[in-house]
Amino acid sequence: MYYIGIDVGGMSIKGGIVDENGKIIVKDSVVTKPTQPSDDNTKDIAGLVAKLLEDAGISTDEIAGMGMGVPGTVDPDTAKIFYTCNIFFRDYDFRAEFKKYFDFPVYIGNDADCAVIGESVFGDMKGVQNAVMVTLGTGVGTGTLVKGNLISGFKGAGGEGGHTVIRMGGEKCGCGRRGCWEAYASATALIRDTKRAMEKHPESLMNEIAKKEGKVTGRTAFDAMNAGDKTAKALVSRYIRYVGEGLVNIGNYIRPEIIFMGGGISNQGDWFIKRLQAYVTRYSYGGKRNPYIKVVKATLKNEAGILGAAALVAKSS
Repeated sequence: MYYIGIDVGGMSIKGGIVDENGKIIVKDSVVTKPTQPSDDNTKDIAGLVAKLLEDAGISTDEIAGMGMGVPGTVDPDTAKIFYTCNIFFRDYDFRAEFKKYFDFPVYIGNDADCAVIGESVFGDMKGVQNAVMVTLGTGVGTGTLVKGNLISGFKGAGGEGGHTVIRMGGEKCGCGRRGCWEAYASATALIRDTKRAMEKHPESLMNEIAKKEGKVTGRTAFDAMNAGDKTAKALVSRYIRYVGEGLVNIGNYIRPEIIFMGGGISNQGDWFIKRLQAYVTRYSYGGKRNPYIKVVKATLKNEAGILGAAALVAKSS
C-alpha cells in the first residue's frame, strides 16, 4: 500500500506518493493561492492528487489514505480546519469536500506536528521520546513530542510556538498580534529585515546579490555575509539571536532531548546549527547543570512536509 502526503505551504502546495518504507515514488506541486475560497483550494489539492496518481501509475485501491499538513489549527478528531495563516481555510470540513473527488481516508494535522511525526516514523528520530521540531519557513512552526505522544492541546489548537511573544509591542505578525517569535525568526521576517538593511546601507553586497537574483530571498543576507559583508554579518547574527531566544523558551518549558531544525533557512550549513546550539546551551535555564538539549538539523530536510503528512496515515493505519 501507498500513502499520499500533502504539504500546504505559504508559497506552494507540495504532494507526493510514499511507500511503506518512506520512499517518495513521485512528487509535484501547485502554487498556493492565499485568497481564493476554501472549496477552490480543495479542488486544487484534488487536482494535484489526480496528477500524482497518474504519474505514478497507481490506482486509488492501492492508497491507504492521504495525510495533509496545514499551517494552522486542526481538530485531530474531526479533521476540521479551524484556521490557517497562509491559505484560506476557516472552520472548514476539508474531508467532506475532498470526498467529492476521492473516497480514501484523509488525515489532517498542523504542518509542524506532521514534521515531528515524520521524523519519528521515517527519520532518525525513531526511539526519541521527547523532542521538538521547529520549522523556519514562511512562518515558524513547532511540533512537540512528550513521552512519545504528540502534544497538540485542546481541539488541536495548542503547540503554536511561533506565536509566543518574544518582544511586546514588536513587529506585526500574520496572526494579528505583535512581537511573535514568527515575526522575527521566520524566513518572511528575515526577508523584511534584509530589505530594511539594504535600504539603509546601499553599499552592502546584499543589494548587488538581490539585483542579480531579481529578488530578495532568505539566502540574500547569508550569501552577502559569506562574501564578507559586515552589514549582512550583523543582520544574520541578530537573526540567529531571535531564533535562539525562541529555542531557549521551548527548552525551558518542554526540556526536550532534541530540537530538530527544519525549513529552508536551516539549510545554511552546520555552522548555523552550531551557533543555535551554543545559544541554547548558554541561555537555557540551569545551563549545563540541567539535562543537555541537543539542537540538530532535521534529517528529512525538504521532504519533511510530504513525509510527515504521509506519516499521519502510517500511524493511523
